[in-house]
Amino acid sequence: LRKQIIFSDREFMDLSKDLGLAELMDLLRFDKPPRRIEGYDISHMSGTDTVASMVVFDSGMPDKASYRKFKMRIPGNDDFVHMHEVITRRLGQKNIKLWGLPDLFLIDGGKGQLASALKARNESGIDRPMIGLAKQYEQIVISTDYPPADVDSILISAKKLRATVIASENYILIDIPNTSHLVKLLQRIRDESHRFAVSYHTVLKVGRQRESWLTNVPGIGDITKKKLIREFGSTRGILQARDAELEKILGEKKTELLRMYIRAEKKFEKAQDAPDVVVE
Repeated sequence: LRKQIIFSDREFMDLSKDLGLAELMDLLRFDKPPRRIEGYDISHMSGTDTVASMVVFDSGMPDKASYRKFKMRIPGNDDFVHMHEVITRRLGQKNIKLWGLPDLFLIDGGKGQLASALKARNESGIDRPMIGLAKQYEQIVISTDYPPADVDSILISAKKLRATVIASENYILIDIPNTSHLVKLLQRIRDESHRFAVSYHTVLKVGRQRESWLTNVPGIGDITKKKLIREFGSTRGILQARDAELEKILGEKKTELLRMYIRAEKKFEKAQDAPDVVVE
């Protein structure tokens, strides 16, 4: 009892993180604990404002300065296509030079998302391990070509973690108890990638809504809107313009009507929280 150590919440977190990395090293047959782990997720609303997130965990802790987010170039709401796109862009030579390569990719999703990420990785010629974390049952998804030589070892390690293993021709699904340090570590990375993707999607959606408010003002057609944008640079510039400046383009009556909408828009703008994130 005299030697008893009382841990703080932070110390418990550090202990769990270290144990999670040790279990991950053992499961995936790494020679040492993976230092840099990157988590990926896709976010959209019915196929609009589709984005992807890349979060970085260094030695089990979030490295927020290294987070990146991607605005998808391919339209639609196909998570598989967009996961392929973001991994392809991540593994471009320019981004490899800027950010290096992780020890492990963690894909938010099951076999479909992981297959798309693996396809992009193989096309890029990069050899880095990838696993998925399926949301419904929190199953770790591993391809059987992880490489093939390690599959039997992975099955042995999974049994040590009291896991239920479902093996098929192409994938291994590992269901580890949710109380394990390994699952908790992967959940933290997955949840952070989801949060970061959703926050960026929200920023784009709100920005698009702000851009469209001007078209709702009666008497402001496309030609007048273009004149205002050209004069003040953006809808934000219009919000900050003085009445006299607006009257030169709109006249007195339309300026008064526009001012009513501007007051409402400023209230909306004030209610939004500005995101503190790094943009890619």
